[in-house]
Order: sequence, then C-alpha cells, then structure tokens
Amino acid sequence: MPVSTGSCVLSDMVHSGAENEKCSACGSSPPWAMTSPVSVYSNSNTLDTHIPSASRESLKMELLAEVSLLPGEERIIDKDIIYICPFSGAVKGKVLITNYRLYFKSSEADVAVMLDVPLGAISRVEKMGGASSRGENSYGLDIMCKDMRNLRFALKQEGHSRRDIFEILFRYAFPLSHGLPLFAYVTQEKYEENGWNIYKPIEEFRRQGLPNNKWRITFINKNYELCDTYPTMLAVPFKSKEEDLRRVAAFRSRGRIPVLSWIHRENQAVIVRCSQPLVGMSGKRNKDDERYLDLIREANDTAKLTIYDARPNVNAVANKATGGGYEGDEYQNAELIFLDIQNIHVMRESLKKLKDIVYPNVEESHWLSSLESTHWLEHVKLVLSGAIQVADKVSSGNSVVVHCSDGWDRTAQLTSLAMLMLDSHYRTLRGFQVLIEKEWISFGHKFASRIGHGDKNHADQDRSPIFVQFIDCVWQMTKQFPTAFEFNERLLLTILDHLYSCRFGTFLYNCESARDQHEVRSKTVSLWSLVNSKMEIYLNPFYTPESGRVLYPVASMRHLELWVTYYIRWNPRIRQQQQSPVEQRYKELLALRDEYLKKLEELQLSDSSPSSRLANNPTPNTSSPTTSTPSQQYTHLQTPL
Repeated sequence: MPVSTGSCVLSDMVHSGAENEKCSACGSSPPWAMTSPVSVYSNSNTLDTHIPSASRESLKMELLAEVSLLPGEERIIDKDIIYICPFSGAVKGKVLITNYRLYFKSSEADVAVMLDVPLGAISRVEKMGGASSRGENSYGLDIMCKDMRNLRFALKQEGHSRRDIFEILFRYAFPLSHGLPLFAYVTQEKYEENGWNIYKPIEEFRRQGLPNNKWRITFINKNYELCDTYPTMLAVPFKSKEEDLRRVAAFRSRGRIPVLSWIHRENQAVIVRCSQPLVGMSGKRNKDDERYLDLIREANDTAKLTIYDARPNVNAVANKATGGGYEGDEYQNAELIFLDIQNIHVMRESLKKLKDIVYPNVEESHWLSSLESTHWLEHVKLVLSGAIQVADKVSSGNSVVVHCSDGWDRTAQLTSLAMLMLDSHYRTLRGFQVLIEKEWISFGHKFASRIGHGDKNHADQDRSPIFVQFIDCVWQMTKQFPTAFEFNERLLLTILDHLYSCRFGTFLYNCESARDQHEVRSKTVSLWSLVNSKMEIYLNPFYTPESGRVLYPVASMRHLELWVTYYIRWNPRIRQQQQSPVEQRYKELLALRDEYLKKLEELQLSDSSPSSRLANNPTPNTSSPTTSTPSQQYTHLQTPL
C-alpha cells in the first residue's frame, strides 16, 4: 500500500536497478540511481559487468586507485574491513581514510557497494564489541553521522585490529578536539571566482535603496564592541544617535539591538531583527529601547509596529526568570504576537525521531502515525506560517520587528524566509547565496555550536538542526512554486552536505568576529566558489523571473511533504526522485534550439561572405525567381519555445 507523507506518496518504495541484482539483506535491488553532490551510497555494478574475469586480488588492488583526492587531501590509512550494510548484509572490502573522508569499496564482484563520507559528517565513533565478543562480525566500529545515516564496520578480533583505525578516525573526524586544523584550512582547491565576494554589505544596502532619509548606515560595531555577534555594518533609524544604540544594546540580550534586515521599495515598511529585551522578573523598563522601537515605527508612519516573538508565550514568560522576557504594554503603538515556534532542544529531538523512523528501514505499516509522532513537519509548518505572517504584514505597509531569545536561530529562519517570499532577487542563484551570507552567517547564527564542526562532544546541548530546517522550508517553497526559483534541489542538497563537510570555510565558527580572528576569508575557500564554478548544474530550467511577485506558500499539513530525497536518500528501497520526464524533455528541447540557432548563425555568416555570394550567384540573371536564399531556406530551424 502506498503511504502518504503529507501530499508526498511513498509508493516510491519500489525496487530500482536491474532485476538480476538483489540485495542479500532485504531482497531489494541495488540503488543504481543513488547520486549525491558529496556523500555517495552507490551500488553500481560496474565491477561485475565490466570486469567479469577479474580475480579477487586484482579487484582489491584496483579498489582505491580510482579515488580522486582533493588538493591537500592525504591518505592516512587503508585496511581490509567488512562493512555491515543495513541493506546488503556483510560486505568485504577496503576502507581508505584520508584527512578529509572515509572511502569504502567492496571487493566482492557480486555485491558492489561504495561509500564516500566526509569526516566532518561524523558525529560519533564508538567501539562495537570486545576481544571476547562472540558471534560473526560482532567486533568493530559504529559510526553515527550528522546526515541521517549510520555506518558499521567489522574487523578480525585478534591483535587489536581496530585500534589504529579507531584512533585515526577519532583524530581526523574531530580535529579541533585534537589540536588539528579543520580540513578547510588544509585544502588547496582553486576556483576562478572568489566566493567570498558574493556578499558585499554596502552593495546589498544600495540594492535595497539604502541609506535614505529614514535609515542610515552605522559603523559603531566596526571593532565588534557594541555586539560581538553582529556584523560591522548596520542599518538603523536615521534619527537614532550612536549613544542611543549603546543604551539600547545594554537592554537587549547579547547586545543584539534592533537593526534593519530588509526594506520594501514601495511602501518603505521594514523587517527589523534583534534579541529579546532584558525585562526580567521585576519587569524592568528602558525608555531608550521604547523610544528606539518607536523610531522604527515612525520611519514609514506605520500606525502600529508589529513585534513577532518567535517563541511560545509560555517560553517567553519563563525566560523572565533568567533575565529575559518580551515587550509589554509599556511599548506604546506596538502589538506583540507570539508565533509558537519551539526551541533548539525540541527541534533536535524531533529530527532524532525522524531519523529513527527512516534509517535504516522505513516502517511502512505505521508510516503516517510514526511521521506524525516526530512533529517535524509540524515544526516546519509553524516556521513557514510565521514567515508568511511577517511577509504579509510588510507587504501591506506595516513595519515589523522579529526576535526569539538571542535572535540567531528562529529569528534568522523567519527573516530570511520572509525576505525570500517578498524579494525575487533572493530567489536567484546568486541572490540566495547573498541571503544566506547576510541573514545567517553575518548575523551570527551559531553554526559551530549547532553543527559541532570538528568537535567530539556529540552530546553538546547546543547542537540543533535549525539551518537544516530552514533549507527544508525553502525546499517546500520550491515544490509549491516550481517556476519561481532560479536554483534547483541539487543546490539545497549541496549546501546541506557542505554544512557538515568542513571542506569550505563558509559555515565555520559562530559569528563574523570569530571568522575574522581565524582568518577564514583569507585562509579557506568559500562554498560559493565551487557552486559558481559550475552554475549550470544548479539551475532550474523552469525558472520564470517575476520581479514584483510575492510568494505565499500554503503552510498546512496537507500541502507539506517530507523531503524524501534528503532524509531518506541513503535507503536503496526508496527510489530516488529522478529528474521528471517533463523537465528532461524541456532541457532536450532547449539544447536542440541552441543547436539549431548555432547552425543558423553559421549559415548566415557563410551566406554573407563574398565567396559564398559568388558561389550561389555566378551571374546576376541565372537565379530563378522562385529560388530562396540560404537564410530564407533555414529560418524554419529556429524552434519557438
């Protein structure tokens, strides 16, 4: 029976691949279609079909020869090992560990399995069994990953055979815990475009029409003295003074004052982001903060400033006990709305539950109730719903302030999604890169704490999939508006893979001040250098630019889908959503049109040359009145699309 994930149907649980190749564990066919920008689970049977007579020894020698190492990547160890595949059972092969990846390839011609896992994606490495453990393949390693999969390897029990591989894995998967640099500082990749130049704050402000007579640019934070987790360049109300900003910072959590994220070109309504006010249990007031918010309201004569607090009401009240809180009735000409989005701990547990039901096996018999019990799509719905409210309010001419507790998790989700709905520039390939750099990276989403790059402390309570959830929301929007985005799903998958990989400096550290301290821009490569070096593979062929269109996705459970091609991509029993036949045909037609236009251009050029004219017209009177010129003959080659 096909089961539904919202409107997504998991009848895709059909077996893909050749019928004569079956998984020894579950009876399913190998995942021939499994492709991923970085991490790969591939059961391609090229060894079986192309080298049928190859001996087992020659296979072993060739296993690792095909690994293409990155510049700066070094082999550390390779070893005979058994991979306990959850789909194919025990598979013998070789594992190669470098300072960047774990690479495994089977040595059995009848079961071809390959793994290519960036070490940065590893969350935990544990020893399985002991020297006296009984049972086949009971001694080895368990590896838990951040990208929705786990790996298990078995080794021979004699001679502490796992000690070297365990120590090497532990050392290079968690380099910061061992005094080693992250791989981003080791790689020597070179690209034509410097991705660090994709976002220039002053250019983005100018694109939005700033500064103007209502908003000014301040450099009060140029040395990160006002707020060490904010960028150096901030947009604030024109009437505010530098001393006002310092007094407001003293009343906002972490000094994260209300600053402009986006301004509507026509109605001048703004999206302002910040952290919670430090009200506390005693109900403190700060006249400077109250006046500052009123300056924001006055900037476009908004009748009532809307303050969106991302938290549930009860959480915001509870935060008063730790010195936080929310804006009360003392903020005149303002209304406060709670959006009921849960905190980082709830989101972390929700994704853990989701992983439990999709890896390694999908529980089909109780799929809907199991998915519902994770609450993941419910959380996605609340985030999208909150962003829709923000976008709608601004589109109707009312300025808004958005915050959660510290203003770097739920706040970033809401502002960036609302801006994606309001501003078509952010829906382009480069514009989306700017949006991430601006609202997430420069404004201090704590990537290092939330992801745990290079850190062995997997149980750290700061870990949380907030950015993954944001990308999920973006994916939901691309599904509902398939022609509105210049980029495709592959870009989103690439971003999430490199969120963990530590190959690029883009997502490293918690804030700009930390990145400056660690010289990220000068010593690492930006992810956007890679993306923009081969932009064509990230483009959506159905994209139709519409500059003034505001997108309002439907944030109901009936219209939201589980992102199967991300969360369940490692399961070979889930047929990967290949490019749709319509999209494939559209691309073929575009290629055909380009080919015809090129031929036409060549013919027109040859027709215009003197030698061509002489050849076609040897005498002025020899041509028949009915004879067409070459350009007339071939105009039909232009395919109207």
